[in-house]
Amino acid sequence: MSELFDRLTHLFEQGHAAPSPDLLSDERFADLDRTADAAVLIAVTDRDDPTVLLTQRPRTMRDHPGQVAFPGGKLDDGEHAVDAALREAWEELGIEREHVRVIGTTDRYQTGTGFDITPVLATVPHDLPIRPDPREVESWFEAPLSLLMRPENWQENEVFWKGAMRRYYEMDHEGYRIWGVTAAICINLSRRLAWTG
Repeated sequence: MSELFDRLTHLFEQGHAAPSPDLLSDERFADLDRTADAAVLIAVTDRDDPTVLLTQRPRTMRDHPGQVAFPGGKLDDGEHAVDAALREAWEELGIEREHVRVIGTTDRYQTGTGFDITPVLATVPHDLPIRPDPREVESWFEAPLSLLMRPENWQENEVFWKGAMRRYYEMDHEGYRIWGVTAAICINLSRRLAWTG
């Protein structure tokens, strides 16, 4: 058994035992005429200093071009969020389902562009071979879990968007700008997961 998997599972269950009142969402900005269920995989590498696998989307994509993201995408008809996250991780990075140990689904995030995203937390081996699909992934990298789970590492900003002020978070990591939906999902998870590492 994996010590990391056991530890994350314990923290995950503790953190989700009660409602959290201060989770981020862009629900008030959502375009209700264009909604879609989606899922992402928060894949934590099983190593002494765990990291999270992240991708940069091609700048030619219709939705969120060039942004740093978790592997993920829209649910197919009748598909569960976990299955969608695993399928997308395979399609985008070549991660085989049998290498992923799912811990559970965490708080859904409503985007201002109409996506209702279910994040799926899981662990993967540290030496997992990654084969990115260039049609969906411009590049990929790993960011330390401890970096992403510490609120003080995030810079808070505001922008006027769709007629109101929108708060968002961001950080730079080795030349990558992590912000928007990905940052919000990380911050929401950090409010559930008391990770000290």
